[in-house]
Amino acid sequence: MQFGYTIIYVPEVEKSLQFFEQAFGFKRRFLHESGTYGELETGSTALAFADHQLAEMNFKTGHVAAHASPQPLGMELGLVTDDVHAAHARALRYGAQELAAPNSKPWGQIVSYVRCPDGTLVELCTPVGA
Repeated sequence: MQFGYTIIYVPEVEKSLQFFEQAFGFKRRFLHESGTYGELETGSTALAFADHQLAEMNFKTGHVAAHASPQPLGMELGLVTDDVHAAHARALRYGAQELAAPNSKPWGQIVSYVRCPDGTLVELCTPVGA
C-alpha cells in the first residue's frame, strides 16, 4: 500500500489552485480542461482539488462541503516550513482566515492554523525536532 494523493472537494478548482500557488508557493501540476480537477506539485504525494460536482457523483448520500461548514472539518493539511510566521502572514494576505497564530509548542515546534478560502484547514509548522 502507498499513499497516492489527497483530494479536496472545493467550489472552484481554479481558485483553490491559485490560492495554494500564491499563499504557499506550490506549482501547478495539472488542471483538467473541464476545470473540475487539478493537482499541485507537492512531492511524491499529490495534493488535488476536485469540484463538488464530482463529489456528488461519487457520494450518492452527499458530503460535507468544507467551505459551507461553520467549523473546519476534522482533518488538516500539514505544511512544513522553516518560517511559520512568514508563511502564516502570506496565507492571510491571500485570503486565509486565522484560526491560531504561530505558537511555540512544548516540544519546540512552531505551529499555526489557517482556514483557506475554500474551507481547507491548514497547519503550518516547523519540522518536528528542528
